[in-house]
Amino acid sequence: MSNDVWGTPAVAGDLLYVTSFEVHALDVATGRRQFKTRDVAWAMAVSNGRIHASDGPTLYALDAEDGAERWRLSTDGWVYSLKVDRGTVVTGTRGGGVQAWEAANGELLWEMHGAQTDFETPESGPAIHDGTVFVWADARLRALEARTGVERWSYPIGDAASCGGVPVRLLSAPDGVVYVAAGTRVLAIDIARGEVRWRFEAPAVFLCAPAYAPGPAVTGGGVYIADYLGTVYALDAANGRDRWRIATEARQSIEPVLVVDGSVHLGSGSALYTLDAVTGTPKWRFAAGGEVIGSPVVADGRVHFGSADHCLYTVDAAGGQLRWKLATGGEITGSPVAAGGVVYACSKDRCVYALDAVKGTGQSRASARQS
Repeated sequence: MSNDVWGTPAVAGDLLYVTSFEVHALDVATGRRQFKTRDVAWAMAVSNGRIHASDGPTLYALDAEDGAERWRLSTDGWVYSLKVDRGTVVTGTRGGGVQAWEAANGELLWEMHGAQTDFETPESGPAIHDGTVFVWADARLRALEARTGVERWSYPIGDAASCGGVPVRLLSAPDGVVYVAAGTRVLAIDIARGEVRWRFEAPAVFLCAPAYAPGPAVTGGGVYIADYLGTVYALDAANGRDRWRIATEARQSIEPVLVVDGSVHLGSGSALYTLDAVTGTPKWRFAAGGEVIGSPVVADGRVHFGSADHCLYTVDAAGGQLRWKLATGGEITGSPVAAGGVVYACSKDRCVYALDAVKGTGQSRASARQS
């Protein structure tokens, strides 16, 4: 690419979307660029055949197949956060603004002010899931109906100081519960009624959102979270009971742990750890040459992850053996994406990589570089 590449790529159909100031749409098979936007995109989300993006003061939507403009509008503030769910675009703007837009035509559905004012980053902005928008405002976690902005419930989660000086992180889970990390606390709140089912208190603050695995605890179901010291906790989803906890190493990542097929995977410091989800027993630890960046991705028995040592690694999910690694010219950005037997990753060397997930060989590296 001619400019820096950042964030995590997105795959939809036959196209890979990456942000390099503008949004670039690349053919997944060849890496040839099909189109790019004419505007800078500091935030991007691909959904329902549209690219939704913002250059800061402008919000716009493009056709995901050919890049044709669908709609464009000016916002009252700089957009720092953008998320899309079920036909609703939710933005966070600097100065405490939250807006909801009709994804099809850009119509403003509702807006509020004085929210999310302590932390204005893409990861800590308002969240939307299954028709509910979650906003941190006036020391309360508020659940709003996505299409109308009507408040369903609110809970006194506390201000930034009472939450340990870190953003509130949450996960809206398929069991009808939103799991919230607020400082040293984890709370399970019923999404429909706003009732707290349980709460858990830890010695250190959580920087990441909880992760949820369905099913009973005896098969690895539950809520999993790691604090900044690298201690991983397995909590019973029904009552919040501390099933097990195990120390890894200091962890500054805001990415949640990953729970797949009875294993918990997480990057802590410069190592990738895999634990048994039922017992917490360490299965293996793989040391990279630098801090683990983003979140690992698991596909077809392999774990793919990037590191600050400029390498993309693939290890065996069961035993942790190195399958292959690729040295790039810069730090891996965001998280890799695995789809259709291919691993996609972006690097600060201004390149986008598409690699065979089994062998680590390039799909069409020369073509990708020409984009």
